[in-house]
Amino acid sequence: MKRPDRGTVRRFLIALVVLLVVIQVVRPARTNPTVDPTKTLRASGRLPADVGAIFDRACQDCHSSETRWPWYSEVAPVSWMLVHHVNDARHEYSFSTWADIAPEKKAKKLRKICEEVREGEMPLWSYLLMHPVARLSDEDKQVICDWTERMSEGTKLPGMRPARTASRERNEPHE
Repeated sequence: MKRPDRGTVRRFLIALVVLLVVIQVVRPARTNPTVDPTKTLRASGRLPADVGAIFDRACQDCHSSETRWPWYSEVAPVSWMLVHHVNDARHEYSFSTWADIAPEKKAKKLRKICEEVREGEMPLWSYLLMHPVARLSDEDKQVICDWTERMSEGTKLPGMRPARTASRERNEPHE
C-alpha cells in the first residue's frame, strides 16, 4: 500500500483542526439547577457523616445539582459526554431532590446504589481517570451498602429484599 504524500497528510491535519474548532460552537447546557436545601439527602437527617464524606468525594459531581464543572467540560467533544453523564446521573437519582422521590422508588434506588458500587460500576471509570480520589475502597463500598440496607429496610415495603452486603454474604453480623 502506498503511503500518503505530505500534502495529503497536511490537508488532513488542517481539516481536523478546523473540525475541532467548529465543533466548539455546539455547547451543551452545563446546568446546576437551584437546590432547595429542604429536599436534599442531607436534609433527610439520615445521612451519616462517613457516608456523606464518601458521596461528596465520589458521587456529588454527577448525582446532585451541585456539580463542579472542570475546565475540560468547556471543550467539545468532551463537554458533550460530561453533560450527558451528569444529566443521566441526575435523572437516575439526585441527592439534591431526594425528598421528591417516592418511598417505593427510594428503596429500589438505594439497592441499585449498593449494587453498582459493589460491582465497580460506579463511579464511572471515565470519571475516575480525572478524579482518582473518587475511587472507592472495599471499606467505602461496605459503608455505602450497609447504609443503603438500613435506609431501604426503613421504608418497610412488602416483597422487597434488603440489599446484600458483603458482611451478610459472609454470614457475619452487621449493624
